[in-house]
Amino acid sequence: MDDRYGADVLAAGWRERHQRALARVAAERDLVVEVAEDGFCGAVTSVSGGLVELEDRHRRRRMFELGPGFLVDGAPVVLVAPTPAAPAAPARTASGSFAVADARARVARPSRILVEGRHDAELVEKVWGDDLRIEGVVVEYLQGVDLLADLLEAEPPTAERRYGVLVDHLVPGSKEARIAQAVERGRHGAHVRIVGHPFVDVWQCVTPRAMGIRAWPEVPRGIDWKTGVCRALGWPAEEQADFARAWKRILGSVHSYRDLEPALLGRVEELIDFVTA
Repeated sequence: MDDRYGADVLAAGWRERHQRALARVAAERDLVVEVAEDGFCGAVTSVSGGLVELEDRHRRRRMFELGPGFLVDGAPVVLVAPTPAAPAAPARTASGSFAVADARARVARPSRILVEGRHDAELVEKVWGDDLRIEGVVVEYLQGVDLLADLLEAEPPTAERRYGVLVDHLVPGSKEARIAQAVERGRHGAHVRIVGHPFVDVWQCVTPRAMGIRAWPEVPRGIDWKTGVCRALGWPAEEQADFARAWKRILGSVHSYRDLEPALLGRVEELIDFVTA
């Protein structure tokens, strides 16, 4: 049975049991505080060594010890030191590199990174653009790896003017692989680095997760790949403008390197290292 009279009213702690816990308020700068003892009212200007400095509307300043004895909006509070803000994490670029504040673009190097088409160039720019500007690396597109040999003859590479080349569908036995091997064995091979990803088109370098799809559609042989992909995804695929809009939609789903396949990430980083060595 509960004995409502059985407790010792003089036991230790009886005062505290009936006291209302006061709110703990951080003494942030500009917080308006009233001192309960003498009515001095002012805004917090600083906190240091367990003391808070208040400045009233007449610009008079007084120091008080942190703790109870203050009012905020008329309610009694315990004034405490504010929690120090955690240091901000260093900003990163879309490629994952540490961002360099107020960095100016470097004068372009003679070396170049060459990609097969406009879509490849736009994707590289979106993710690695900040890094490339700091390094002074220009990305140019070939309109097809078939034109690589002609470009090398027209503007031969040297030790000071290297070419890094990114190729789509660079897999054993492919046309792209045969072209790459011929260049590497030729007289320009020492100053050219050709790498690639295994996908049919750079569109596939964007992860399905970023696109919000389970996987990129399988397109039967004999059907233009982009046409087959657009139709499978329910997008228009009748004219070039449809493919341009499809690419804009795909590129818009890319926000950082996390939205790209590792097979592309490593290759682009390799080319940047090669042309800036």
